[in-house]
Amino acid sequence: MKRLTRQIFIGQIAVGGGAPCSVQSMCSTDTRDISTTIVQIRELADVGCEIVRCAVPDLDAANALARIKQLSPIPVVADIHFDYKLALKVLEGGIDGLRLNPGNIGEKWKVAEIVASAAERKVPIRIGVNAGSLEKELLERYGHPSPEAMVESAIGHIRILEDLNYREIKISLKASDVMKTVAAYRLFSEQSDYPLHIGITEAGTLLSGTIKSSVGLGILLADGIGDTMRVSLTGEPKDEVRVGYDILKSLGLRQRGVNFVSCPTCGRCQINLIRVAEDVERRLQGVNKQITVAVMGCAVNGPGEAREADVGIAGGNGEGLVFRHGEIVRKVPEDKLADALLEEIEKL
Repeated sequence: MKRLTRQIFIGQIAVGGGAPCSVQSMCSTDTRDISTTIVQIRELADVGCEIVRCAVPDLDAANALARIKQLSPIPVVADIHFDYKLALKVLEGGIDGLRLNPGNIGEKWKVAEIVASAAERKVPIRIGVNAGSLEKELLERYGHPSPEAMVESAIGHIRILEDLNYREIKISLKASDVMKTVAAYRLFSEQSDYPLHIGITEAGTLLSGTIKSSVGLGILLADGIGDTMRVSLTGEPKDEVRVGYDILKSLGLRQRGVNFVSCPTCGRCQINLIRVAEDVERRLQGVNKQITVAVMGCAVNGPGEAREADVGIAGGNGEGLVFRHGEIVRKVPEDKLADALLEEIEKL
């Protein structure tokens, strides 16, 4: 059962309070390049990204973000470190959310100025604790970035904002180590009801990053932990969104696009199932129908899986049967299977 947390809003997207776990990504573009950044944000929105974050390293980027916010089809979060003036500038520009750690901003009056501006505009702040950048004092006391040290860091940052009567907060506690991340989120969830942004940081490239993120986020989501998420991959940001939805889909928590089922192939398979499956999956990426599609290779499990899917194929000797809603609709040669499957999907 999903753990009930406080609810905040990033633009029009509800985070926490029983809302579905939203899927985020971060632009890989130079924020100062407005046109390129907007192109990437629109591409992300097209594949289902609900919240996007942009780095704000300097004043030029902060100024550019105001225009990016105006043009963006989805809520935009500004990633701020150390310089309180950058936070004030993006707040003036209408940003939907801030990612900053108040303990890194400096004197309390600087944090107070940020909070006053954020409160006036009802802009939430994400406190992002990362195992790779914990406070020196905590590292000296704990010896290493343990889950307990990460949680203590988060609580310390929260107190700074709570002392200023600000509670529009969400928290992340990320590490590249999967089980350390899981332990930190579990420990924090026992102590607080602030909404949680979950992720495995620096997870890796598409393959390794997807595996680590799927394991870590899958454990947390199955525990009911997680109100918004980012799959951090070294690669194309659109892949982060696709993987995020696939993780949620596999747990039955969100359904966006096609649920794709295919068999691993074996010596019984008499068609080039890998080629057919890859062709079908590639062509399904632009399909947003909430359906199950099965691509199966032989007569053992193929007909059963294909019948249970909305649309499916079961391979034979150089040919295959095409199913729609459990019924065989036709038999086609191997080189026509993908086309036939897509034609049946169009009829749904």
